[in-house]
Amino acid sequence: MAVFVALGAFLMTLAGGWTAQRVTDRRHLVLGLAGGLMLGVVGLDLLPEALEAAGDEIFGVPAALLLFVGGFLLAHLVERTLAARQASHGGDEHSHRAPEVGLTAAAAMVGHSAMDGVAIGAAFQVGGGMGAAVALAVVAHDFADGFNTYTITSLYGNARRKAMTMLFADAAAPVIGAASTAFVTIPEGLLGGYLGLFGGVLLYLAAAEILPEAHHAHPARSTLLCTVAGVLFIWLVVGLAA
Repeated sequence: MAVFVALGAFLMTLAGGWTAQRVTDRRHLVLGLAGGLMLGVVGLDLLPEALEAAGDEIFGVPAALLLFVGGFLLAHLVERTLAARQASHGGDEHSHRAPEVGLTAAAAMVGHSAMDGVAIGAAFQVGGGMGAAVALAVVAHDFADGFNTYTITSLYGNARRKAMTMLFADAAAPVIGAASTAFVTIPEGLLGGYLGLFGGVLLYLAAAEILPEAHHAHPARSTLLCTVAGVLFIWLVVGLAA
């Protein structure tokens, strides 16, 4: 089931890359909805399950919460490192960009997508309801992943062939990640810790990248409504699965 759901992430990633070649004025609505879905999964389902699975405290704080904060900081560190690398290699006096920077950033997106697949598989090990909720957020997020993977690769002067290669690698990564969980059963404590870590990463992506991008050029009320709708939809999924 996890691999089957990951195929949805595969298709959504390709759809995001395809859309990157044909940007429309509706992109902000899609990103707004994706951000809402991600926020809903983290706050309403992912974090509660992580706390239940890994409730042991470390110096007075649940381990899952420590890893949640660690995941947020890790995502921030990776994003800042890539940003600093882009700033140092972003262009010379003629505003040329270094193609290697685009490939490095795209490779990081591929690695993240593989962990998305692991998260889907891990969530289905907890239960079908949580697996479905996490899968919804991952699939929605992978649209933005595909869009950004193609855009970042081509933005830095790489040929369209390389951009398409990175896009397909990003699309296949969740399937490979989900399939890897079919051969092992993750211990409950380790699973809870991982879900906490992933929740922190997911929250950072939603709050620092997806939602700001959604509102950057179009701070419209409709974008905000899409974000709220995403959160409410996850609440409905969680309630029906309870």
